[in-house]
Amino acid sequence: MLGLQQVLRDKLITWANNGSCVEDIWKNFKDIVFEGIERFFPHNFLKPNPDPEYYNKEVKRQNVKIRREYNKRKLGEHYQAELKRLSKKLLKAKRNAQETFLSSVLQNEGKSCSEFHRFVNRRKGNKENIPAMKDCNGGIITDPVDKANNLNNYYVSVFSCERDISDINSTHSDKPFNIKTDIIRKLLAMIERNKSVGPDGIPGAIIKMGGEAIIPYLARLLDVKINNSTIARDWKKAIVFPIHKGGDRSVVKNYRPVSFNEVICKQMEHVTAGYIRQV
Repeated sequence: MLGLQQVLRDKLITWANNGSCVEDIWKNFKDIVFEGIERFFPHNFLKPNPDPEYYNKEVKRQNVKIRREYNKRKLGEHYQAELKRLSKKLLKAKRNAQETFLSSVLQNEGKSCSEFHRFVNRRKGNKENIPAMKDCNGGIITDPVDKANNLNNYYVSVFSCERDISDINSTHSDKPFNIKTDIIRKLLAMIERNKSVGPDGIPGAIIKMGGEAIIPYLARLLDVKINNSTIARDWKKAIVFPIHKGGDRSVVKNYRPVSFNEVICKQMEHVTAGYIRQV
């Protein structure tokens, strides 16, 4: 983490003096971040946590003990007996942790729906999300690429774009846009570690670990975005996941799209929305 922050500080002056458009500024920023990731973060750090949601400290502690005894199992019957004892203890700890997790989720009255949803999906196993689908002519589609194109074509056909937007009359239309670093700092603190990664490939955990060193970068990106009335092409892209709404799974209309955008783009949207509310 400290290494990433040092890279950001060392590259700031050069980055601030280079780039004449938002595309160049954004590309140079990504290069700096990826350089810090490559130098200071192991590849397994960016992998999702494979542990179930209900694992607590006791379960993880028992897992460590079992791994140690497993490596010693060939040294004698004593270690094998100890391994069996710890396995039973781990099973009991998992059951207790799962019961505690479910009880906590149910008591929160729907506030932990996402955690419960992940728990249920994990219990269901790794089933194929989208089975064979029907195209517009009723033909069966089994190829994953063809299914993706079929969904994409449907979403494009039903997408609505408001082209005739009336001008917003404001008594503060000439009010300058002042970048408040306190707001950026607050938004960085709110980023979750497991936040979905967008097309840019920059995890939310990395942005959050940038700390104070990354705030000047975000401030300049926001300044260029607002004053030039433009955004980077990457911010117009998204990773779209189809979610089944109900009904026949082979019908494309029964899937709604969920878009995963860049974490930084989302933070910029929050700041911009706050400014618009003020004017």
